[in-house]
Amino acid sequence: MHYKEKLQNAIEWITGSDRLVIFTGAGVSTESGLPDYRGPDGVWTRRDKGLPPPRSKSMSEIRPNRTHYSIVELVKMGKLDFLISQNVDNLHLASGIPQEMIGELHGNHALMKCLECDNRLSFTEAGWDKSICGEGYRTHKLGKGQPVCPKCKGRLMSSVVNFGDPMPEKEIRISMERSKTCDVFMVIGSSLVVTPAANMPSLALDNGAKLIIINQGETPYDDVAHLRFWENAGMVMEDIVNGLNRIVT
Repeated sequence: MHYKEKLQNAIEWITGSDRLVIFTGAGVSTESGLPDYRGPDGVWTRRDKGLPPPRSKSMSEIRPNRTHYSIVELVKMGKLDFLISQNVDNLHLASGIPQEMIGELHGNHALMKCLECDNRLSFTEAGWDKSICGEGYRTHKLGKGQPVCPKCKGRLMSSVVNFGDPMPEKEIRISMERSKTCDVFMVIGSSLVVTPAANMPSLALDNGAKLIIINQGETPYDDVAHLRFWENAGMVMEDIVNGLNRIVT
């Protein structure tokens, strides 16, 4: 199927969708200057070839790109039901996605959370000085005078899920529920090999949803996807949003 035909199908399906769910991985942020993991020049790909890690901008230089902003446009159109992300880079929230519309499965480097009440707040809002208290990871020991949750006085920690940490139950539960009830499930920039997140397209397919994959590397779902885009994610998403705008106007 040619690109224009795939694009038209995607536009028509999203136009007719009542419950669009988008699932994003590290490939969404490569256009912002962050390397992905399993892409053609990804961190793990280069490691397996005996090569050094790819160059990356510092986090202070990283800004949302056209894929992030295209997803925001879908929110403004009232077309996005929920966004599920494996990324911790904060670019979705920085682009304008409402926090209640995103399940960040691996946390967010810019946010802390309370272990007791699940309150989310920035390090500044928490009064957390990394030069004194450190990164605040779950495995770190509690420090004397360490800030506590302003709501319930519970323990604050980085919301980032490191290797060995438990996955966030609330985000996993909501994301699985939305995957089961969506009518279109769109994957952008993920190799779909990290579980339990990688199981969510199956939940959508099992309940009759259309599966669209936009990724430059192979995924285990390529043979069952209804539409498979290999092109640059930013280009595809801009074309989809432009097509939707033409229909609306």
